Amino acid sequence: MKKSIIVFGIIAIILFSCKNGNEADAEKTTVVTKKIPIRKEPKTFSYTLQNSKEWLKKNKNEEELDIAIAVNRTDKENFTKIDSVIIPTDLSGDIAFYLPFPFKVDSLQKVDKIILFSYPTQTFATYENGILIRTGPTNMGRAKDKTPVGLFFTNWKAEKTTSTFNDEWDLKWNFNIENKLGVGFHQYTLPGYPASHSCLRLQEKDAKYLYEWADQWVLVDDENVKFKGTPVVVFGSYNYDAPKPWLQLVTNPKALAISESEVEKIISPYLDTILKEQDKKKKS
Repeated sequence: MKKSIIVFGIIAIILFSCKNGNEADAEKTTVVTKKIPIRKEPKTFSYTLQNSKEWLKKNKNEEELDIAIAVNRTDKENFTKIDSVIIPTDLSGDIAFYLPFPFKVDSLQKVDKIILFSYPTQTFATYENGILIRTGPTNMGRAKDKTPVGLFFTNWKAEKTTSTFNDEWDLKWNFNIENKLGVGFHQYTLPGYPASHSCLRLQEKDAKYLYEWADQWVLVDDENVKFKGTPVVVFGSYNYDAPKPWLQLVTNPKALAISESEVEKIISPYLDTILKEQDKKKKS
């Protein structure tokens, strides 16, 4: 995603009361500060199917290429290997407009940080106090090695580590979320469909961002956790026998949109646990 411009909105409500024509002392509420990314919206929302190599011959703009790659849930190396790709007719907007997550989720206002991974749309999103901060593509677990769904917390991380499935695979910017199963998110090739052995693959720029943005757990000793890291919710399922879901965007540009109410419903069973863990961390 191109770098968002952050502005700070400060809301200060001052209540006045008057008695016998005299103004009483003003009572001020707590100042609330929120970070709100400013994003450029494309003028139109429509998609066409095109040959990747032919499209690349005519389009050299890096920002537009980033959007086209993300929309096809792939990376630069694999983009040319996909014969037929979907391309937005207007590539002038911020990448968040082309991916399905909502820009805000009010029920997450009390949650400092959270990462969401959508299996059906093969995308991820980060929120800070209910505001979408970053989003991008992912390739999750293949049919016989599905990524587990539910609530997790980031724990340990390593800038470079070796896969437990194949010691010849080097994983960059790896952040573990399920210690016993060895599941985490990291940079690795994105062929444009769920292909991993249960981990959550990311483009390198996104993997590095999450590596630096999310928090590690803090341990008391080798057996006990003082407090957990950043909450991660993996949700939904993927139909491996159907065409790639994002191809639906050609006939319906909003086919994969995830509404705020959907996110709230997904998060609702986990919210108390997330807030309790967050409170534990703040008090430590």
